Amino acid sequence: MSTHTDSTTPMPAPNTKHFLTVDDLTADELHAVLEKAATYKQQLASGESHADLAGKTLAMVFEKPSTRTRVSFETGMTQLGGHAVFLGPDDTQLDRGEPIKDTARALSGYVDVIMARLFDHEDLSELAAYADVPVVNGLTDDAHPCQTLADLQTIQEQFGDLSEVTAAWVGDGNNVAQSFAKGCAMTGIDLTVATPEGYGLSDETLEACADLGDEPTVTHDPAEAVADADVVYTDVWVSMGEEDEREEKVAAFDGFQLNEDLLSGSDTKVMHCLPAHRGEEVDDDTIEGERSLIWQQAENRMHAQKALLTSVVRGF
Repeated sequence: MSTHTDSTTPMPAPNTKHFLTVDDLTADELHAVLEKAATYKQQLASGESHADLAGKTLAMVFEKPSTRTRVSFETGMTQLGGHAVFLGPDDTQLDRGEPIKDTARALSGYVDVIMARLFDHEDLSELAAYADVPVVNGLTDDAHPCQTLADLQTIQEQFGDLSEVTAAWVGDGNNVAQSFAKGCAMTGIDLTVATPEGYGLSDETLEACADLGDEPTVTHDPAEAVADADVVYTDVWVSMGEEDEREEKVAAFDGFQLNEDLLSGSDTKVMHCLPAHRGEEVDDDTIEGERSLIWQQAENRMHAQKALLTSVVRGF
């Protein structure tokens, strides 16, 4: 994407609620979204209509490939009675040099909400700065807050009161981990993060967690992290765009795979945001076994995002 062509940044449109990071919500708003997500899931299961965004349009701007993000947003918008427009890399003028601010203002005249899945978080921030409609982060290099909403919904379904849950993150301190850590801080989940040295959460994330609630416990020992965990979460070691680091990262993460050896002696549940590199960060038996909450977690992307879209468009 292109960058700013000048230093002028407009004031946000009145009452526009963007969702670029999970802590763009207050704790009360976050809990309200989770409650609404649970309601939508129940309504869908019972065949009850919930066309709360009838006549509304969602623009979906994608720089990165996607399975879950595209299908969950598009299907969810249909269930809400609205319409979604997919805009891939070849469908806009951004790759042909149009400034982000021009695209933001043009889309704002056509649609009611924009979801963007971009490489650079700064590009998303610029899109939001110039849009007059809510902008939702579908994933950037810094954050994946919609995934966190689904994660928290899944944990709540499994364990109930989030403030009574002990969780572990085992793996890379990437964008998913950073958003999850903030979500845990906001909801009172007791989180331990285990990463190899040099792959931990950013200082900014740890400081934000402290401001939001509590910092996670940090360790380099995956066995220590999972010892008392109700649920343990992992993600790929080599993220999209890091393929040239594969050999180095796979070596660094030796011993961090979620498998029965690491989890034996407990009934710890397992989560993964997908797609998974089976045999690297998690083995096949664990994904397919009784510990797995992964498919429930994947489905909940749709329900949580429906709740978020309704909230940012119509208000909390």
